Amino acid sequence: MALTEHLEELRNRIIRILLIVIVSFFVCYGIGDDIIQILLNPLREALGSDGKIVYIGLLDKVLAQFQLAFWSAIIVSSPLWFYQLWLFIKPGLYEKEVKVIRPFILLGFLLFCSGVTFGYFLVFPFTFKTILGFGVTNIEATLSMRDYIVLASKVLVFLGILFQLPNVLLILGFMGIVNKDLLFKSRKYVIAAFSVVAAVLTPPDVITMMALWIPLVVLYEIGIWLVVLIVTPYQKRQQLPTV
Repeated sequence: MALTEHLEELRNRIIRILLIVIVSFFVCYGIGDDIIQILLNPLREALGSDGKIVYIGLLDKVLAQFQLAFWSAIIVSSPLWFYQLWLFIKPGLYEKEVKVIRPFILLGFLLFCSGVTFGYFLVFPFTFKTILGFGVTNIEATLSMRDYIVLASKVLVFLGILFQLPNVLLILGFMGIVNKDLLFKSRKYVIAAFSVVAAVLTPPDVITMMALWIPLVVLYEIGIWLVVLIVTPYQKRQQLPTV
């Protein structure tokens, strides 16, 4: 394909992706009340009868629903718009490269869903109860619905991306950038770096920090063993050079 044909193909894919996201946005906005109720459940359970969730500004409810619909549309439509990206990249790959890369798409989506599920069912309840338990007790908490919806949506997307770590290690392994020996040697430095990341991203308490640090370490270990069990035998069969 000529350069102009590539650019035209890219434009068509971008238009389709935008249409997918827009349609998903309106669908998510239409069921926004249900999504908000689901997202509020972990906070309500942590609050119990000791607090309430309110909206402060006149447009807070509308803006919160718009923002939630946007993030929900990105998550819900991810298989469709990711598939459009794949269709754009695929013609430039050899058949053997297509066979190698294709499983990463499904694995990436499954890991993303796992990250969102982990955040909603484990991180949210545990973190909310820990944070609300700090400080003076017997005081009613009044929390902004909009602030919570925006924060919770971003955290879930962040965890979905964070859970791509095993997938990233697999891709780097197939590219020959890392191998099992390098990953094992770097383990202690990576674990130390994860502790710094967890300390920066979580409230100043050990329990919440550990709630993020342990999954990061587990994901790294999973990535290492995926490289050991999948990448190393593949490289030996293909006689590919390793680092």
